[in-house]
Amino acid sequence: MKSKLRALWDHPAGPKTIHFWAPTFKWGLSIANISDFSKPPEKLSYPQQAVIATSGIIWSRYCFVIIPWNWNLFAVNSAMACTGFYQLSRKLRHDYFAPPPTAAAAEVDRSLAGD
Repeated sequence: MKSKLRALWDHPAGPKTIHFWAPTFKWGLSIANISDFSKPPEKLSYPQQAVIATSGIIWSRYCFVIIPWNWNLFAVNSAMACTGFYQLSRKLRHDYFAPPPTAAAAEVDRSLAGD
């Protein structure tokens, strides 16, 4: 067990390097995006989610171009891409594929807006 911990510690993308800590802290973005799954779709932002998804795709590819391969970077960016695309799909379904509101719901909205 000691040799495995020593190998992790001395790895070129191990805890002594930025290659370990940058992706580790980047998990905060994915966790924040996951916590937004409960947010109503109308509150989501197209530009923000597009950037998160695109960034995830670009950096997922890049982590295999750099030496050493950084699996932590790949995992966090894959999670970013997945959560970004999921949020975009929620927003698109809400904005373009949701059934139109009923007349009763529209009347309630108008009465609340007048208050």
